[in-house]
Amino acid sequence: MIFFEVILLIFASFFAGIINSIAGGGSFLTFPALVFTGVPTIAANATSAVAVFPGYLSGALGFAKELREVPKSKFFLLIILSVLGGILGSLLLLITPSDVFSFVIPWLLGFATILFAFGNYISEWAEKTNGSGGTMGSIATLVVCIYGGYFNGGLGIILLALFSALGMRDIHLMNGLKNMMSFALSAASVVTFAIAGIVFWQQAIIMMIAATIGGYFGVFVARKLSKNTIRSIIVIIGLIMTLIFGMKA
Repeated sequence: MIFFEVILLIFASFFAGIINSIAGGGSFLTFPALVFTGVPTIAANATSAVAVFPGYLSGALGFAKELREVPKSKFFLLIILSVLGGILGSLLLLITPSDVFSFVIPWLLGFATILFAFGNYISEWAEKTNGSGGTMGSIATLVVCIYGGYFNGGLGIILLALFSALGMRDIHLMNGLKNMMSFALSAASVVTFAIAGIVFWQQAIIMMIAATIGGYFGVFVARKLSKNTIRSIIVIIGLIMTLIFGMKA
């Protein structure tokens, strides 16, 4: 790699870590940066997942107070579903043709953005229909985690949308769970991608360090912003990502 490429990857990863802590979607900085530096698309997606996953842990630790409020049984169930989904999603990516991969992403992201934008209304509906948990909630969580293992971009937005649909209202608790679950499923994906031999490790290590620092810094940024501001940022990021990938599809 030349000096400019290294600097590009560092900056993309640092701000990706911040964005992932606040709203999710950091992979939409790391993934294009890797492609720009010459990494093939599928390998760039895998390397991007490796690059940002430590930042999720540092971001989750920043919300440790909120995470301690989650019942242990529910917390461990979410982690198990995250790991299982990460493995299944990453295996699905390995067998997906690149043209199919490019086509489905903007549709998934657009749906997730709309879902989160109307999260308050969905939460009210979920409570009225007793949709705030149970078997259907676990199935929905697993499906979202499979998506995360398949393509990490936009995972945070989709998880936050899911939490809204399941009746959660504390944005900081939601962010903490989002970061912890993203770390768990990304770790599972990383192992799968590493075994498959499609990770560009030189780029990944540089980006992991920068994303971890950005992830912890992003917690302080998130705490300074109001609930409505954070939601607005998430929706804007989701719309931008949908448009970018829609034009490339």
